[in-house]
Amino acid sequence: MVSKPEVLVLIPARGGSKGIPRKNLRDFAGAPLIAYSIAAAKQAELVTRVIVSTDDPEIAEVARTWGAEVPFMRPSAFAQDDSTDLPVFQHALQWLWDNEGYRPDFVVQLRPTSPVRPEGLIDEAIQKLINHHDADCVRGVVPSGQNPFKMWQVNLEGNLQPLLTLPDVSEPYNAPRQSLPPTYWQTGHIDVIRVETILDKNSLTGDKLLPILIDPLYTVDIDTPADLQRYAQLMSDSRLNPVDPLKQRRGFPSQISCLIMDFDGVMTDDKVYVSQDGSESVCCSRSDGFGIGILKEKTSIRALILSREENPVVSARAKKLKIEVHQSVYFKDQAIQKLIEESNLNKNEIIYIGNDLNDLVVLPYVGFFACPADAHPKVRRQADLVLSHPGGNGAIREIIEIILNKSEIKE
Repeated sequence: MVSKPEVLVLIPARGGSKGIPRKNLRDFAGAPLIAYSIAAAKQAELVTRVIVSTDDPEIAEVARTWGAEVPFMRPSAFAQDDSTDLPVFQHALQWLWDNEGYRPDFVVQLRPTSPVRPEGLIDEAIQKLINHHDADCVRGVVPSGQNPFKMWQVNLEGNLQPLLTLPDVSEPYNAPRQSLPPTYWQTGHIDVIRVETILDKNSLTGDKLLPILIDPLYTVDIDTPADLQRYAQLMSDSRLNPVDPLKQRRGFPSQISCLIMDFDGVMTDDKVYVSQDGSESVCCSRSDGFGIGILKEKTSIRALILSREENPVVSARAKKLKIEVHQSVYFKDQAIQKLIEESNLNKNEIIYIGNDLNDLVVLPYVGFFACPADAHPKVRRQADLVLSHPGGNGAIREIIEIILNKSEIKE
């Protein structure tokens, strides 16, 4: 029987940072930046130990809170602006050997500045190095945005000269992109390294490197304060499936008995049109209405509107769609609990779709929570599914099509 290899994740996180002060502790989509690397490591099945190397007591405390070990503090000599990674890893391995007699087979580097990682990436990269006994390292890469064979340098005379040349392509900078070899950009998502490469070859890469290809949509490098907010949106991007330290999203229910919809921002575009006499009107989607009609025709799923809004436009729309409506509901959690009790519903078979902060109270009382693409950021972070359509413009139709395609409808 082959024993399971010892795989150590080492997350380098020094306290000093010129671009973003206290960068590793800064909030990123609701959690400290360093928490994303710790969560990714702890969710990987092949990882056996997770350690943060830091010189900063506060980072050490936060790292322990999120589940990592900090058995030592990094010497300040290895935590300067110009410090390279290799001495950090050699120090960690030497400390662990001297103090614990511990030596892993593989070391995984996860940089906190690349927090948006696909689920399963770490195990895939580790397994690739395990399978290739002659390789020193597996490194995460994405297709490069610009081909370096079309890049230039300015020489001492002030003239342009090609950065790279090719033996079999004349003037590659003038050649079609398709005739040039594909090139890749290394990301900070992951490096998996044999311990012998670090200790015997004095390298974090060695002589033979293997790529692990990552969808470029996951490419993130936190370098400026603006990056924190800009890239945080990726955590609720419906195209991605990143490791999330705050929660694990619930799976789509196989049986559904009830679809509960908020009104403003879900069935409408969250705008209100006020006439000079004070009357209000809203904009709804015919496509959404058609979808509700299909749901009623093809299933026995109960569809209803649950709205805080008191305006008669809500009841008018519900009457038009021939669905149930509950208005002036200020405590939606209590309303759903009452609905479950009175109708003998299974909460796991309820799908709720909402867009704003007052909708979040229903999370514990429904089996699945979806939101439109333009929902409040905190709602997108906590939703089980972020739809690709905005409110009032196809979000309802989208969730209904998912229901019809993915679920076993409960009769």
